[in-house]
Amino acid sequence: MLVPQNFEAKIGFSTLRDLLEQLCLSALGRQYVAKMQFTTQHEQLSKLLAQTDEFAQLLNSGAEFPGAHYHDVTVHLKRASLPGAYLDVAAFYEIKMSLRTIREALTFFTHAAEGLYPTLRLLGIGIQADRNLLAAMDRVVDDEGKVRDDASPLLRQIRQELIQRQGQLRKQIATILRHAKSEGWIPGDAEPTIRGGRLVLPVIAEHKRRLRGLIHDESASGQTVYIEPSEVFELNNDIKDLENAYQRELIRILTALTDQLRPHLPDLRKAYNYLGLIDFIRAKARLARELDAQLPELSSRPLLRWRGVRHPVLALTFRDQNKAAGPDAEKREVVPLDIELTPEQRILVISGPNAGGKSVSLKTVGLVQYMLQCGLLIPCDDYSEAGMFEDILLDIGDEQSLENDLSTYSSHLLAMKQFVTVANKKSLVLIDEFGTGTEPSLGGAIAEAVLEQLNRERAFGVITTHYTNLKNFAEKTPGLVNGAMRYDPERLQPLYRLEMGKPGSSFAIEIARKIGLPKQLVERASQLVGKDKIRYDRLLEGLEKDKTELETRLRDVEKQTTRLKRSAQEYQELKQHLEDTKLETLREAKQQAKKLLKDTNQQIESTIGEIRRSQADKETTKQARENLETFVRKELQIEPPKARPTRELADANTLGAGDRVAILGQDGHGEVVSVKGKTAEVLFGGMKTLVKVNQLEKLSRAEVREREAAARKTAAANHSGQSLDLTGRMAGFNPTLDLRGERAEDALTKLMAYVDDAVMFGVPEMKILHGRGNGVLRQVVRDYLRQTRAVASVGDEHADRGGDGVTLAVLK
Repeated sequence: MLVPQNFEAKIGFSTLRDLLEQLCLSALGRQYVAKMQFTTQHEQLSKLLAQTDEFAQLLNSGAEFPGAHYHDVTVHLKRASLPGAYLDVAAFYEIKMSLRTIREALTFFTHAAEGLYPTLRLLGIGIQADRNLLAAMDRVVDDEGKVRDDASPLLRQIRQELIQRQGQLRKQIATILRHAKSEGWIPGDAEPTIRGGRLVLPVIAEHKRRLRGLIHDESASGQTVYIEPSEVFELNNDIKDLENAYQRELIRILTALTDQLRPHLPDLRKAYNYLGLIDFIRAKARLARELDAQLPELSSRPLLRWRGVRHPVLALTFRDQNKAAGPDAEKREVVPLDIELTPEQRILVISGPNAGGKSVSLKTVGLVQYMLQCGLLIPCDDYSEAGMFEDILLDIGDEQSLENDLSTYSSHLLAMKQFVTVANKKSLVLIDEFGTGTEPSLGGAIAEAVLEQLNRERAFGVITTHYTNLKNFAEKTPGLVNGAMRYDPERLQPLYRLEMGKPGSSFAIEIARKIGLPKQLVERASQLVGKDKIRYDRLLEGLEKDKTELETRLRDVEKQTTRLKRSAQEYQELKQHLEDTKLETLREAKQQAKKLLKDTNQQIESTIGEIRRSQADKETTKQARENLETFVRKELQIEPPKARPTRELADANTLGAGDRVAILGQDGHGEVVSVKGKTAEVLFGGMKTLVKVNQLEKLSRAEVREREAAARKTAAANHSGQSLDLTGRMAGFNPTLDLRGERAEDALTKLMAYVDDAVMFGVPEMKILHGRGNGVLRQVVRDYLRQTRAVASVGDEHADRGGDGVTLAVLK
């Protein structure tokens, strides 16, 4: 049971649910996010957490898991279930690509190493994505969502005839257009266009009777009429007939393909449920990565033993604020919380000053426990242990109601009534500012009575309060434990750290004195409170000061100890390095000596043999001795090895403007202009290029000089030849190609060379100007670009910059 009804909004879980929906790739996954709920079944929860944990491990491993085409095809499957209905090309494209994703996901888990992802592998049992069905769809629809020309022999024949007729039509219309332009009937820059699905010419209105044909339309101003010349009537009719035949054949193919798909609908529905579940689990794993969350040891009994747990929503908020503030601003971090609730100490009573973090600690317990029992990993440190509760009962904030005539305190009392009625040993009770809202003595007494009843029922809970009687009750009652929010009394600053085992002071008198409240008012308040209360608070304040001072000293000692350990470790490593270097040097020296001795003996024997063969000829003997002396001088001259320039892989955190870098495996080098995230802008020659940081290596000055010397040698060697001036070509490369007025064959040749250069130079996008006309040149350009693997997407330019008369191509 969850209390109140708006529990998720109260505790802040709605923010995490919204974030999960954003992390999903499809509506299929978002449906699972909407159905996610609090569970009290240990076996089910263990399975849900294991799935999320395994997928988080998958993401951290960097393995290539399919992350595209998570389409929701529910509507298409419903349509396909109707006898006689057929799906269109776009529907088959989505089904085909998403089925491919399903098959790839199943294959990934099937081929994973034994023992990896066991719960995720079980999800795929019984899921089928028929290979023959996928192949049938692939024969009709390509990976760009277009119908294949060879989807059927008749379709291929119609397509070829259509292309032939369109070619004849273009030639015929071009002849008529040239004649009309020469006669002045048509403006000089006019091109053929389409009206009513037929190719027409834009003729000046006053000359419309000079060109024989059918008028299809006129411009808004009436200055231009669009005429279909009589000479192309038959060709246009043939083309229209072929287009109709093409459409009939396509519908026949799609109908047959839908009929082939229909028997597989039950299996397909299961497969898409699996796809949605994988999307949902992936989103949960991505959320866990953002929160640095992990899987604690899960117990079936009520228990909290958390180490370093963090409020997830607050952590995300601080992260976004830190990013917006910039690198020089002070970073805000969530202070982790250590908390332990066991059968021996079930209820934690937290006290401390206002704005010290009591409510945040309480909300952290409620939100993180709810996250866990919804199947999400929680932001905690290693060696954390978590249990399960059947109820989470929350009373926080102001629930007064004008409609029900409830005051703030009355609403709290109604909550207390429900809590003491429902709470048991498997309940987690969370009450903020326990007992406030009425006269302190009465409110404190009622709160103590309720707390006594909750403890009698052996319920678990976290209570925040300022009341001294509740602190005293927790101190002397088994099952309850005090907790204090740490506070710096010298600087009057909260430390936001929870310390279990002692109560906290509200520091009200001290804060009033520090902020400058008139002295007589502070003294009068002290008299009214009484000496016992002042002595109690001062004792807590003194303990806080002593603890803070002791912690400071302990930190200093730990720093010194760490420094000494590090120095000792460095000494041992250096000593070991010297020993290893000594042994390696001796070993290399012995090997060189053996080799030198062997080579020298061979040279001596060769010299002696040569002298014998020449029968001690004077000149031959002299030459042989000189050769021997040259060999000895050469072999005994041991030059010290040159210091090799060092290099290091680039790091986004240390790489900055002005650093010299090289692309891994490349000979050239460049200078970093700027670094944004994991991408660097590098100047190679006169060309700026965006490169991933992990593809760069940082060069030392010696390495840069060595590469520049090598480049000069290469340039000198190639000076007499016709070397390719890539830098000059890159500098003169124009990202816009104008093909207007070109024949299709010539335009295609230019386009192929232009795309090759663009890919070589790393140009991010290209613009191809082809005009509107009859659309033939546009079709040729786009067909080629869509077949080119280096092109990521093809589309129209913005309407203000040419629209469909310009093709915008983005490279991968």
